[in-house]
Amino acid sequence: MRAWQVTTPGPVDGDTPPLELVEKPVPGPGPGELLVHVHTCGVCRTDLHVTEGDLDVHREHVIPGHEIVGDVVAVGEAVASSWEGARVGVAWLRSTCGECRWCRAGTENLCPHSTYTGWDADGGYAEYTTVRADFAYRLPETGSDGTGEDAASGAASEVASDTALSPLLCAGIIGYHALQRAGLPESTPEQPARLGLYGFGGSAHLCVQLALASGARVHVLTRDKAAQDLALSLGCASAAGAYDMPPEPLDAAVLFAPVGDIVPVALRALDRGGVLSIAGIHLSDTPPLNYENELFYEKEIRSVTSNTRAQGREFLSLVEEHGVRATTHEYPMSRGLDALRDLKAGRFDGAAVLVNDF
Repeated sequence: MRAWQVTTPGPVDGDTPPLELVEKPVPGPGPGELLVHVHTCGVCRTDLHVTEGDLDVHREHVIPGHEIVGDVVAVGEAVASSWEGARVGVAWLRSTCGECRWCRAGTENLCPHSTYTGWDADGGYAEYTTVRADFAYRLPETGSDGTGEDAASGAASEVASDTALSPLLCAGIIGYHALQRAGLPESTPEQPARLGLYGFGGSAHLCVQLALASGARVHVLTRDKAAQDLALSLGCASAAGAYDMPPEPLDAAVLFAPVGDIVPVALRALDRGGVLSIAGIHLSDTPPLNYENELFYEKEIRSVTSNTRAQGREFLSLVEEHGVRATTHEYPMSRGLDALRDLKAGRFDGAAVLVNDF
């Protein structure tokens, strides 16, 4: 099969690209695993961190990618035959031990033995990938015309395309978890909760749709003009530069941009008792914080670590309930390196998705 693999991590826009297109054997599904023919794979900023070396190498020559939609073409030992031919999603969290105190408490995202797709094991920038059956998400089947069929009535119903679903499997789920960590108060018509989003890429533009559906008033702070325009088109109250102050104090904020310099800026924008949730797996160093201006009045900083499978299922159900939709830009899988370069340069709003043309 054809696949993109990381050679020596480094800048994607440097003289020696850290990602190369190679021929590799099709992997076989191990016990409890599914072999998935990849249809689409979203391009996540974490893929960029893995490729450029912001994250430590966990697997030499890893194939990145963890927002995968495809069909099951083979199953491993001890896997039910009902998985064969299923349309599935493969996400960032690949496995947990199931036995530690965090797993037993329902917070498997904190499992110290957890592994991750496209970091610890090969991911979806390829023709095929594998996933443990108990970590795969079953997705609605589509017909040849891109619609689904209601099993009870036989009536056709709209089912999201592979391209539309891919960003939901990480960007969407992590944005949902980050919003939960931000502790946004309940909104009322008289007093909407006030939310700030710093950075407005693949994750934020999905997160904001849930926040708006809850009745919150949302202010977006981002450097990119196209992203600002997208935020306003989705119904945000304002959109300004990443270092600007929002037009009102915030009850909560989520930092999606991996830029530590923004942390004190966001903290100054919070009202008393406000929470800043930091959504990324990587953040550049933060400058010193001034206690009186940035932390006093019981302001909080909370990090976000992956997600649980239960949160993934909750989010995917909310997607349909509230009509959450991804703004996507398709790239052929053969242009995977170009997609990462464009992500780094901020050349698109919403999310990029690789479509398998191998």
